[in-house]
This record gives sequence, structure tokens and C-alpha cells, in this order.
Amino acid sequence: MITTAAPQTQYLQLSAGTIAFDDSHGADSLGTDSRSTGTPVLLLPGMLDSRATYRHLRPLLTAAGHRVITMDLRGFGESSIAWDDYTPAAAAADALALLDHLGIDRAVLVGHSYTAASVVKAAALAPERVAGIALLDGFIEQPAPNALVRAAVQGLGSAVVAFPKIWGYYLNRMALPTARPADHAEHVAGLVAALRTPGRKQATRGYVHGDAAPVGWAQDAHCPALVVMGTKDPDFPKPELVADRQTAALNARKVMIDGAGHYPMADHPQATADALLPFLAEVA
Repeated sequence: MITTAAPQTQYLQLSAGTIAFDDSHGADSLGTDSRSTGTPVLLLPGMLDSRATYRHLRPLLTAAGHRVITMDLRGFGESSIAWDDYTPAAAAADALALLDHLGIDRAVLVGHSYTAASVVKAAALAPERVAGIALLDGFIEQPAPNALVRAAVQGLGSAVVAFPKIWGYYLNRMALPTARPADHAEHVAGLVAALRTPGRKQATRGYVHGDAAPVGWAQDAHCPALVVMGTKDPDFPKPELVADRQTAALNARKVMIDGAGHYPMADHPQATADALLPFLAEVA
């Protein structure tokens, strides 16, 4: 597995708060800096996660010559905690603001889980800025997660004292059912600890009670699209049927990753890169 040190944290100051991000530059086969030759890729994590969720995927993309930006969502990671809006649409606006800040005219946006809807919204809001979108085990154009998962997330999101422990159980025992990276336990421990930090209750409630699976957004997105789904994703009773629905709605290409759970970039990073890289080459 290719590994690199995490790039230095940078910050985007917005009127309502601060978004943390990093910016990694790959090189092509001739050693040319990808700031001028590669397809910029912006990776958005899912709810209650941090940009470190892409720690194993990012170096695979930069090694292939791509400029890769990862950002923390409002309220989590190293972004500021208190905001008045934690919806997928708000994350879409933050992603476009980050492209402006970095002087990137067009990029491919990749959203995981909750932020799959965000990249679809961004493509609709600013089609001239979005070269393509990729959804990793996303919630969009389908009913919300199965009733048990939905009830657990919403109910425990209100019972914020118990929620960190249960969220940790989900990440450790359910979300990655067939494989886990060596640093998985450490990563999850950090996420659980973050849920217990002062002020995080507001952000947690903002996400777990948000519209995690908006229907109708895809009709306004008209760009190349890729749907990536793990065959063992526990959030969906029938993952491939969900992927089929998204693929039809977005006129997208579909890639099922055998054995992957809800976090394919963590449990199957090479397979996730193998799905993304041909797509990135096509939209370049």
C-alpha cells in the first residue's frame, strides 16, 4: 500500500465559520507537477467523519498524477464546530467556495455517504465548475437507510450521551464487515472522542436529523457521474439495487466493489482507486 505523510492543514475562512482542508499535489509520469497537468479532485467525507477517512485513498490518487484536496465538513475534523446549517446543500456551497479559494476552475467532486448528495447539488448549482461527480456508498435518490439504521441514528443522535459509544460500535463492528486498515481502531477512537468534545452535540444533531437522502436533486445535475458501492454495505438491505437507482437517475457508470462495506476508501482503497482513476482520466 502506498502511504504518504498527511499534508499540512490549511483553512478557508467563511462568514459563518472555518473549513479545514489539505491540498496534495501528485506528479505525472514525466515528473510534472499536477497543479498544471492533473485533474483536480475534491474529496468530501461523510457525516460525523473527518477528511482522514481518505488517508489510504489519497496517496493512490496523487501517485497517479492527480491534485487531491480533502476537506473537513462543518462541525467536524479541524473545521469550526458551531454553524447554523449542516445540510448537504451547505456542504456543496462550502466545496464550491473552496474551489474558488484555491483558484480551481473545474474539478471532480467525490462525496461519501451523506455528502454524495452534496456533490450532486454542487454539480447542479455550478455546472461550469464541476467536471464530474463520484458517489461512494451515497445517499441520494432513494429512501433513507433501512428502518433499523435510521431509527438508531436519529434516536441516538438525540440521546447524545449514548451516541458516541454506539457510533463507535457501528464503525468498529458493522461499517467495514470484511476488511479494516491497520489504523482503523485508532481512527475510530479519534472520531468517538470528537463526538464528546464541547459543542459537538449541536453539530451531531444537525447531521443526524438532516435530509440524508434527498430525492429529485439528480435531475438538475448534467455531468459525467460514477456510482461506487460496496456489495456488503450494511446501510442498505440491497446495495446493488440502490446503486442501480442512482446510476439511472444520474445516467452514470456503476462499479460494485466486492466485499466492501460502507467505507470502501478505507476497507478497499486500491479497488476504490481502480474505480475512480479511469473515470478521472475520461473527464480530464
